[in-house]
Amino acid sequence: MATKRPTLARMLDTLEKLHGRTQVEPPRDVLGLILWENVAYLLDDDKRRAAFAALKKRVGLAPARIRAAKPEVLHELAAMGGIHPAQRVDRLREIADVALADFDDDLDAVLALPPAKARRALRKFPGIGEPGAEKILLFTHTEPVLALESNGLRALLRLGFGAESANYAASYKPVQLAVEPLIERDCDARIRAWHLLRAHGQALCKNKTPDCDACPLSDACAFVLRAG
Repeated sequence: MATKRPTLARMLDTLEKLHGRTQVEPPRDVLGLILWENVAYLLDDDKRRAAFAALKKRVGLAPARIRAAKPEVLHELAAMGGIHPAQRVDRLREIADVALADFDDDLDAVLALPPAKARRALRKFPGIGEPGAEKILLFTHTEPVLALESNGLRALLRLGFGAESANYAASYKPVQLAVEPLIERDCDARIRAWHLLRAHGQALCKNKTPDCDACPLSDACAFVLRAG
């Protein structure tokens, strides 16, 4: 008799036993989340947190302070965030400019907008696409949207939720629709899922070298069954 496939809730519980819940927490305010996304590139969480903390300590997170910071200071801080520091300096200044010009330095007002308008407003900032806007709405406890990032999306696709496409956006929405009814419509529940799926994608369900032998979900994984 075939083994019954576990529910997604059971899968998440299994991932929590494996990875734990001690994930690095990003900020919980709009500007903090935007800066968190832009302060580093292709770095692990500890280095991103260090770069963010250095920006907060040496310059501050207020848009006016970022705009007034000396170029050499911003460049030094941006260099902590990995490659292309000059591009990151430009992004930090752009974030400050948009916050001041378009939102009168009151970004949290975005959270009072209807969801579609809030998404459009957040996408004015560099580095914030649709998934990033949804993450901000989720992590600020504004909307229990099922936000996903690339590692979590890959893990869900391999587990058989949705269908993978060469186009990221074309993969993203079907997975959201498939998983939407399977996770409690609650911000804390969905933040938990975001962390656990991301951790699994980073640790075992990697893009090019997945460690399926070590994965406790391999028996229920469509990717493993196809490779089979």
